[in-house]
Amino acid sequence: MVRRKPRPPVYEDHPIFASRTVHPRSLPPCPRRGSLSTSLVDDVGQARRPRNRRWRPCGSSPQPMGDSSGSQHVHLSLIDELSRVLLHASASADPGYRPNVSGRILLGVAVSRESVSPKRSRWFQHLYVWVVAGMLAGIVVGFLAPEFGASLEPIGEAFIALITMLLGPIIFCMVVAGIAAVSDLRKLGAVAMRSLIYFEVVTTIAMIFGLVAVNVVRPGADLRVDPASLEVSADAAERIDAAQGMRWSDYFTPLIPSNIVESFATGSILQILVFSVLFGIALTVVGEPARVVARGVERLSTVLFTIVRFVTYLAPIGVFGAMAYTVGAHGAAVITGLLKLIGTFYATSALFIVIVLGGALLLTRLNPLHTLRYFREEVLLALGASSSEVALPGIIRKLERVGVDKGTAGVSVSAGYSFNLDGTSIYLSLTTVFIAQALGIDLDLGQQLLLLAIMLLSSKGTGGVTGGGFVMLNATVASTGLIPVAGTMLVLGIDRFMSECRAVVNSLGNAVAGLVIARWQGEISASAANAIMSGREMPVSDDQLDDPAARGPVLVERISQ
Repeated sequence: MVRRKPRPPVYEDHPIFASRTVHPRSLPPCPRRGSLSTSLVDDVGQARRPRNRRWRPCGSSPQPMGDSSGSQHVHLSLIDELSRVLLHASASADPGYRPNVSGRILLGVAVSRESVSPKRSRWFQHLYVWVVAGMLAGIVVGFLAPEFGASLEPIGEAFIALITMLLGPIIFCMVVAGIAAVSDLRKLGAVAMRSLIYFEVVTTIAMIFGLVAVNVVRPGADLRVDPASLEVSADAAERIDAAQGMRWSDYFTPLIPSNIVESFATGSILQILVFSVLFGIALTVVGEPARVVARGVERLSTVLFTIVRFVTYLAPIGVFGAMAYTVGAHGAAVITGLLKLIGTFYATSALFIVIVLGGALLLTRLNPLHTLRYFREEVLLALGASSSEVALPGIIRKLERVGVDKGTAGVSVSAGYSFNLDGTSIYLSLTTVFIAQALGIDLDLGQQLLLLAIMLLSSKGTGGVTGGGFVMLNATVASTGLIPVAGTMLVLGIDRFMSECRAVVNSLGNAVAGLVIARWQGEISASAANAIMSGREMPVSDDQLDDPAARGPVLVERISQ
């Protein structure tokens, strides 16, 4: 068989190739399968592979070629230089071009932990280990010293406040920078439309899960509570009055901010998101004169995420205070009284995570176990603080590290905290029917379908706030007219324990939504994302995310697999 002549090298006139001709087959073969992911580039920037499938260039443990000392660094430097040539050519053709790691791969090498392995951290150096330790310590203190544990509430509230104060500016910077980097606004429309479709489908399934579980287990059938015996506390009465005064228009009018400064001050995520989208679109329309503003917003996001990194170091202390207060203030007696309801809710949430969220990941060829491992710190933070807001900055950052575009991550996750509250959806459907069962009210199929329609509206807008699900529960019960609103007092005592599970499912649901929508958009590769989330390959560093000039060699090519 006649072998074809190897393809001539690309960019022969570049100074790095002046001394000798470099051809890909001069690189050493890879000693291990899967230790290095490579691709070659032809003269039009399209990825291609060598004809011999057994041969693969490798950056780890290269075989000797003449002088073997430092050969790995020589080969990687050649690849880096070639990629810089490609970037320079792209920037020359389009002065506004800014390389983005999102949706692209490293030219010639996607470095894995096998090839360039950083020093592994010891177990006690991981943040999630200290978060778990703080959580367990808080539970012990709450049981052994209830009064002291209840007095630690300000510690947990202070930690949540530190995160909450950064949410508005972070969402603004992420959404604006992401939209400003998109030349085609139709892509933004596609992200928004696909996000809304995904949100409605998944939250509807979550409510159906709750309805099925409460009808099968019937946790409130044995309580037989007399509605006249329910005493409404002052705190609950205030929430009930606020919920009863809500109209259907009250779910939509808060979308439009009357004062954007007030929206940032009060932390209204949905209003900030609307303003950020309009601001980003305006920057794109204005074009070159507004480019300085876009760069400034991107630099500001770097500062904000640095502050978030400082605050997360306090997470174990904040989680300790929150858990000590939860156990100390409510105690085991409240839990045992409604243990069947709590167990049903937690089991239903676990099934939803495994079946629905896991199924959505599998449909997009993403590994559910790797995803859970990747977002474990955010899940533990949400569990300990009983709020999904504390996990939002970390989820957005980790989605970027996997390769999700800034615009997609910012829009999908930020909107998800108002429209994709999976845990709240399960809680509303399950708890509403539980109250009816406890009060001796039998709801037929038609009435439960009416509840489902009302909950599709009332479940939107809690925004991840601690205890926000209880407000929505009162609004749902008040809207139906089928159940006495005072019946919500049955679950007020355990709402804190229910809120912890809601926060976990809400946070994990929004993380999965960001990955699924990015895969739907074709922004990330399933194999590359799985490798990063499993720890086999190093994710994009924070410096590369924050500084486009430091992102190094990237292939000007969209991943389509």
